[in-house]
Amino acid sequence: MPKWLLVDGFNLAYRCFFAVPELSRGDGFPTNALHGWVKSLWRLMDQEKPDGVLVFFDLGGAQEKLALLPEYKAHRDEMPEPLSRQIPVIKELTRAMGLRGIEQDGVESDDLLASEAMALARRGDDVMIVSSDKDFAQIVGDRIRIMLPPPTANPKLGWRMMDAAGVAEKFGVGPPKIADYLALVGDTSDNIPGLTGVGPKTAAKWLAEHGSLEGVIAAAERIVPERFRAALASSADMLRRNLRVTTLNLALPPPDASPGGVRPEELYGILERMEMKSALADARRRYGQPELF
Repeated sequence: MPKWLLVDGFNLAYRCFFAVPELSRGDGFPTNALHGWVKSLWRLMDQEKPDGVLVFFDLGGAQEKLALLPEYKAHRDEMPEPLSRQIPVIKELTRAMGLRGIEQDGVESDDLLASEAMALARRGDDVMIVSSDKDFAQIVGDRIRIMLPPPTANPKLGWRMMDAAGVAEKFGVGPPKIADYLALVGDTSDNIPGLTGVGPKTAAKWLAEHGSLEGVIAAAERIVPERFRAALASSADMLRRNLRVTTLNLALPPPDASPGGVRPEELYGILERMEMKSALADARRRYGQPELF
């Protein structure tokens, strides 16, 4: 059965930018994220040997979620200028490597990726989501798993696979309850406020006892610890709104996932232009047989 890598583009780009020591072209143009980008994708493709790779980029403007929560992601810092300069080249490299880049105005790339992951899984394909974003844990199942990047504190661990059992171990709840869990605890990275004082263990315990966010809200008068009862009852509307924001939209139409085909000469040209000598040498070794492409 076909196997796919679905890459959370900006998640990986940020990681490459901060993980690789500062590198630049002779004229000062930054190239650290570019080096990390090609090496990471090559490593993942060598390790997983997928039949196809799709890379999802965010163009901003998550209209549905912003309508529900105007402050959604509002506190995030602007992308570092050196990384912002490299994004167009990252997209060039992606296309030249034969990988399909997918982006859509007004739609969050997380929803695009999740919709495609579910569509591929329904037809019997296997999907590996390359991302550290916890939102994707809600769609992990028999056909969908997550490839977590090496931890910053221990990069030698390498890329790690997380299945449904891994989700339950990490969060204390299984994939079907992740959106409810995030609605309760909040998500500081997305500026989603949770119920004040409720941490992961409390949220997981409530969901185990009451089944869902609605079950927890319905049990507000008898919830334990008792100190949360009034706050839970008065925050019901906020929590329901949170759930709509934390739940991935899985009903988006499928993107064009047809492979673009490796363009070796174009790839060599980009790497040469960026003065990425070691990556260029690797590329020539990988793609030096044009008849294969």
